[in-house]
Order: sequence, then C-alpha cells, then structure tokens
Amino acid sequence: MNTNEELRNALLDYLNNPQTHKSLLDAVEDFPEDKINDKPAGAPYSFWEQLEHIRICQWDMIDFMVDQNYEERKWPKDYWPKPGEKADKRMWNESISKFEADYEQLKKVVQDNSFDLFAIIPHGSGQSTIREVLQIIDHNSYHIGQFVLLRKLI
Repeated sequence: MNTNEELRNALLDYLNNPQTHKSLLDAVEDFPEDKINDKPAGAPYSFWEQLEHIRICQWDMIDFMVDQNYEERKWPKDYWPKPGEKADKRMWNESISKFEADYEQLKKVVQDNSFDLFAIIPHGSGQSTIREVLQIIDHNSYHIGQFVLLRKLI
C-alpha cells in the first residue's frame, strides 16, 4: 500500500467513525424544536445560527476544493445566517440534510485519486486539498463541541 492510499484510508476512517467527538447528527438528535432559535445565556448565537454556520463553512470549503470558478465569500457576512433570521423546523432539517450531503461529497473528494491531496489548489492562495480537508474536520469538531456544550447548558 502506498502512503497516499494510507492517508486517504485514514481520513475516510476518521470521517466515517469520529472517535474523539460527536458527529453533527449525534449533536442535533432529538433537539427540541422550540429551542432552535434560543441563544443560551452568554452565547453570541442561537443553536440555529451555529448549525447553519457549520453547514455554510463546510460547503464553502468543499466548493473551494472542487469548483475552479469558486468565488470567495465575504467574512463574516456570508458565513452566518442573516442577522435576526429565525428558523423553523423545515429550515433546521434542511440545514442538517445539506450538511450531510456535503459531508458525503467531502468523503468522495478524499476517495477520488484525481484530487492530489498535496497539490496546491490552482485558484487558491497556497492551500492544498489536504489542508482544506483537515480544516473542515477541525472547524466541524470545534463548533459541534460548542453546540454540545451549549445544549447541555439548556
């Protein structure tokens, strides 16, 4: 087995079996509908805003990796729901579904040998595919952990 294949397999194992943290689906399981727009005391965002932020950021990083016509978004405006936007159950479920679909696309990128994990992404500014994959894992873990903690506080 070559090192590149071993790395892809290790990444896929991690994406399929998170062992050091909860998955997003675990974190949002049976979340009370009447709490999705609540901001726990001291938190700067609601559960809905955090969920949607996780989804948007993951989607953006995947888009950056796969779309040669990628258009950079504006931070922070384009990475959070519109200020004051409230979600309903349909929006909540849609966000979860989109996250999961994008997460599956991430796994396909990792499996796809046409993506050189170490090559610089041509339309970027020095980023590689492996950097983006690790950044998605890190960003998701960070915010899912926050979500879990805030959920425990309510």
